[in-house]
This record gives sequence, structure tokens and C-alpha cells, in this order.
Amino acid sequence: MRVCVIGTGYVGLVTGACLAHIGHDVICVDNNEEKVKLMKSGQSPIFEPGLSEIMQNAISAGKIQFTTDLGAGVKHGEILFIAVGTPPLPTGESDTRYVEAVARGIGTHLDGGYKVIVNKSTVPIGSGDWVRMIVLDGIAERQKTLVPAGGMRDDEQLPEITAQFDVVSNPEFLREGSAVYDTFNPDRIVLGGNSSKAIAMMEQLYAPIVERKYAEDQSLPPVPVLVTDLSSAEMIKYAANAFLATKISFINEVANICDRVGADVTQVAKGIGLDSRIGNKFLNAGIGWGGSCFPKDVAALIHTADDYGYEAQLLKAAVSVNQRQRLIAVEKLQQALKILKGKTVGLLGLTFKPDTDDMRDAPALNLIEQLNRLGAKVKAYDPIVSQSGLRDGLSGVLVETDPQRLADGCDALVIVTEWQQFKTLDYAQMAKLMSHPVMIDGRNFLDPEMMLRAGFQYIGVGR
Repeated sequence: MRVCVIGTGYVGLVTGACLAHIGHDVICVDNNEEKVKLMKSGQSPIFEPGLSEIMQNAISAGKIQFTTDLGAGVKHGEILFIAVGTPPLPTGESDTRYVEAVARGIGTHLDGGYKVIVNKSTVPIGSGDWVRMIVLDGIAERQKTLVPAGGMRDDEQLPEITAQFDVVSNPEFLREGSAVYDTFNPDRIVLGGNSSKAIAMMEQLYAPIVERKYAEDQSLPPVPVLVTDLSSAEMIKYAANAFLATKISFINEVANICDRVGADVTQVAKGIGLDSRIGNKFLNAGIGWGGSCFPKDVAALIHTADDYGYEAQLLKAAVSVNQRQRLIAVEKLQQALKILKGKTVGLLGLTFKPDTDDMRDAPALNLIEQLNRLGAKVKAYDPIVSQSGLRDGLSGVLVETDPQRLADGCDALVIVTEWQQFKTLDYAQMAKLMSHPVMIDGRNFLDPEMMLRAGFQYIGVGR
């Protein structure tokens, strides 16, 4: 099938590259000329395991193109994905101006032929009908441009622009760092819409993935496809992320109680996770959640509830617990070192999670800010940030190029991001380089006994 993906962030680029990989003809559209030039050369503008290889293979096979020409993309695609960003506004609601601009742009380029317009961006509930309205506005604006410069005679009529389209909501459930894997091995595919023709085309598009032809385990049964109305599909995305964020805040609340009563939250999490009604995922206590999705989506759902006269007290509590949890590492540093003024603290990890270069709303940023405020010198090492030089927006921290340089002269280290390579660092050597070998494990990631043998005073969260 012919596909156009508008917006090449984490969601758009992964979606376009993976659809090209399974045989569809894809054009990816972005208004950033430098970014498009980079992608044409086969390089990904984001760090995502496996993405560059898939892009390069699709380019070699002639299955994917990159352009700044929205008109060319709209003309090409039977299915048009809107995958632009919807960043949060100070009020908590989503900023939908980019979605609006793309929808209007699609409308100005539609001319004959049936199209399915797919909301892949995370948009407020009710946006499906809104996008349809904006596309129609775009068509009407183009209609006006057909009026001759000298005006029209009374008996003249403008040629009517015929455009047939339907809007579908197809929320994404990709995890940064695992987005390519998640595309080919989804838990479910959600399609929201009221057009059987549009839904049938989407089912055809995803058929190879549904049938697990590209899955890690091809013996599994087909991927469940849930067909709903537009609003329910939009709500599923928000509800899923809000639930996962709440689950993390819950185990962090339990961890803080464990700290006070002498229990070990890792054992508690294992015990409750064996209950099939609860499950063991997202029960890792630590210094809280961040990134581009959880904070934005929970805030947007709270804002939507407020708009309709309902106070989402549980969601507000999950946000409050998370905000407090980000400073747990500072409290533990104060307990271990007492006064932080004049001390040097090293952060292991800067990105909000491993296997990504994304630092949006990363807990590390809060730690840096608070430690600076308390007069501490802050150093950091991150496997991606340290090597890439992507340090825009980073202030008040010295980014080191290797873990040994980080440890040298530090009074304490803090595990901020659970990068897998942090499991195998030479901690005994690092301890010798430090002024005070204190380890605050903000992710309960390391083996306490191993750290004690390496010479560290080990302090976890809720352990």
C-alpha cells in the first residue's frame, strides 16, 4: 500500500521505516530540511536500536522516501499518518497546533481519490471529529483560490474540489528504546473509526504485523485488533499511560514506607507481582517516571477531566508522588553526606530511560537543579549523551567521557538511568578514585552485596 507519514519524530520515523520494511511504499514528510537531508543519507536523527538498519534497507529497496513536500506526500499516500508532536502547554493540555497545521495542509492538497487520514499523534479526546473539520476547512480554503483574479460572472460556477476521506484514530504504544521491537511485536492494535472501508484498509496495512510475519516469535497467535469508535481509541492511549504511571507511583509510595519499616521493596514487588491480577511489570521502585509520554499524557487526561467537571484525584496523586520521588536521591545524599555544599556528586545516566537519547522531563534534570541549589558540584556520565555531544539545555553539570573520570574525586555516585552497561562497570576501581565511596542506587539496579564487596556504602530505594 502507499503510505505517507507526516512528522518524523520517534513515532513517525519508526512507523514509516517499519511499514516500508514490511513492503509498503512510504513517503515521510518533515518541514525540517536538514533533518530530511540526514534521513535521505540513511542516518536516523534519533537514537533508537535497530532503526538505522531498517531505514537503510528500506532506502536500498526503494520502499521509503523523505521529503519536505507535503503535497507530494498527500498525493502519494492512500493512508496518511499524522505523527507530529503534541507537547504539553503550561495548563497541562496538549498543544495541537502542529496537528491542526498538518490537517489543514492535507485539506489544501486533497483532490480526488479516497484517503484514510490517521491520527497517530497522541491527541485530546474528540480530536478525530476536529481533524475532519480542519481538513474540510483546508479544502474550502483551496476552493477559494480557484476564483479568477478578475472575479466571476453571475452565470459562472467554480469547479468543485472532490475529496473523499475518513479519519481513523490509531494510537501508538511504543516504548522509546524498544520502538522497533514494539512495532513488530505489539500487544494489540487499536483502530478507532466509523467507516468500515477505512478500518478495512488499516487492517490490510497491518496484516503482516497482525499475522506476526516479522515477530520475534512467529508461533504466537495473531495480534489482537480492537476496533472502536474514535473517542474510545483516543481514551485508550491516555488510560494506558495513566495506569502505568500510577502503577509506578504506587510502588514508589510503597518503597518509601518500606524505607521506614525496614522492609525490602524489591521483595514486596516480587510478591505482589506474582498475583496474576497485578503482574510484575512497572513495579520497579526508584526516582520516578519521566520522558515525553507519561507526564504529558497524565496531565492531558487530568485537564480533560477538569474540562468536563470531574476532578481526577487518583491521577493528581500519582503526579504528586512522582514529583516528590524525584528528590528522594537528594534526601538520601543528605543522610549519607550531611551537608552537600562543597561536595561532588556523580550521576550515572542522564536520559529518562536506557537505550534512548531522550532527556525530555528526565529525573536527572531535577537532580542537577536541586544539587546545584544546595551548593554541590555535579558531574555525569551517560553512554549516549557523553559520546554524542547532545548537551543542549544541560547546565550546572560537567559531562564526563567515561565512568572512571566521573568517579574521580566524587563524594557519592547516583544511579539515575538503568543502562545495562552499568551492571558491569569496575566499581572496585571507581571506589578507589572517590573521596567517599557512597552509591545511591536510584533504580535498585545493582546487587547490594556486590557493591559492598567493591568498597561502597550502598543505599537503595525502599531496601
